[in-house]
Amino acid sequence: MSSATLQAPEVPRSKNSGPAVRYRRSGARGRQTAAAWILTLPFVVLFLAFTAGPVLGSLGMSFTDLKQRDLRTPFAVNGVGFSNYVKALQDETFRKAALNTAYFVLVGVPLTLALALAAAVLLDRGVKRFQSLFKVAYYLPVITSIVAIAVIWRFVLAPESGLLNTVLSWVGIDGPNWLASKTWAMPSLIMMAVWRNFGSAMIIFLAGLQGIPATVEEAGQLDGAGSWQRFRYLIVPLLRPTILFTSVTTGIGYLQFFEEPFVMTQGGPLNSTVSVSMYTYQQFGFGNYGVATAMSYILFVVIAVVTFIQFRLLREK
Repeated sequence: MSSATLQAPEVPRSKNSGPAVRYRRSGARGRQTAAAWILTLPFVVLFLAFTAGPVLGSLGMSFTDLKQRDLRTPFAVNGVGFSNYVKALQDETFRKAALNTAYFVLVGVPLTLALALAAAVLLDRGVKRFQSLFKVAYYLPVITSIVAIAVIWRFVLAPESGLLNTVLSWVGIDGPNWLASKTWAMPSLIMMAVWRNFGSAMIIFLAGLQGIPATVEEAGQLDGAGSWQRFRYLIVPLLRPTILFTSVTTGIGYLQFFEEPFVMTQGGPLNSTVSVSMYTYQQFGFGNYGVATAMSYILFVVIAVVTFIQFRLLREK
């Protein structure tokens, strides 16, 4: 066999290779990248102008002695380090507001989630007719104006002619002045907040329950598990992601609670219902911008820590 026959045939060059093709591909990717940046530019500009910029500005403000009188010369203020944070933590009213907020969260969040889960189970397992009507009725307070809700609850909690005290008088109980009592003002706000917010968590729980296959409960029933055992050991573990989501969102909302005391009690009586958010708002109104922003970031850190703990406790195992 000759040497010519042993030579490998020449492989034709691919049309998709070569410097020219790679240059064209690089140019196409560059144009796509440029187009992507052009399309995202409005969001980037708005984010920097209205989110990142104010956040960084307020963080810097918390380390200065900026007050209302300094607004005309904001760059002439003095840096004070962490003294605003120390001043906030040493403020007796701020500590009282922190305790009130902790009370509101520790009582309100479990009550809201428990009531929401109970209503979701009832709608999913018990109520089949008019289910949509009940969903709307439970969710309606969530989208109702706080002013309208305040009017309703002021009527319910009125000391003499209120609906609640009238019902209590039927069984011989003399109801207190709910919103003017240091003992009962905060429970009244918690009761109103639970009624107002449980509908949102209920909708999410209901979606989680309807996403659980019916075969799960059927298997538990075949194994001899009762209704409570199936719910405790089968349904609740499968609802863990839903419980995590609702607890985090509800907890964040309750840690920032502001509208309830601002509209119903103005923080009284004797600061028994003032919250951290409300006291921070008052400090902004007084012109103490440095201290107020420090209080805001203290609340931010608390929210981050509480959310982290919730993720650690309720994450899927």
